[in-house]
Amino acid sequence: MNTLIIHGSPRKNGGTSALVRALSGMLPGEVRIVETYRAKVAPCMDCRHCWENRGCVIEDEMQEIIAWMNEADNIVLASPIYFAELSGSLLNWASRLQYLFASARFRKDPVLRKKLRRGVLLLVDGGQGEYETAEAMGRRLLRVMGAPCGEMLYYSGTDFPGREDPLQDPAVMARLGEIAAYMTAE
Repeated sequence: MNTLIIHGSPRKNGGTSALVRALSGMLPGEVRIVETYRAKVAPCMDCRHCWENRGCVIEDEMQEIIAWMNEADNIVLASPIYFAELSGSLLNWASRLQYLFASARFRKDPVLRKKLRRGVLLLVDGGQGEYETAEAMGRRLLRVMGAPCGEMLYYSGTDFPGREDPLQDPAVMARLGEIAAYMTAE
């Protein structure tokens, strides 16, 4: 089983990172994590090359990530929520999914091979409780990556004392176990 995690948090020890580490540890097979704050991936410049040609004119780590995407059985999108939206670096990274979209829509030449991929969304916020916009965007991005969202975990409250670490919440750990079971089901 191959799992690709697109991780949109800048904080290596924050709540989103804790969820990513915990879920990764529950999964068999290969788990690859792309940290969008550290990945060498430039945003899409809307040159429209991909509307008529295979490949993106920007040569960077995205080509390797798309190859991993093609092999993935599971794709996880994990992000803190800033102002009710996915993190800026994740959205910059996601702009490059335009290549996948344009290839299928305009050239009728999908980049990703058809296969069952399971999509999972992990969202964390400080406690404002406004996640719907981030959820809608996350679900849309997972669809473009050929992994419709089947499970989601939303944790709120990391700005409050005693709630900084989502892994201290037994309900979160139970939910991660359910998500891992979904991802590994035959």
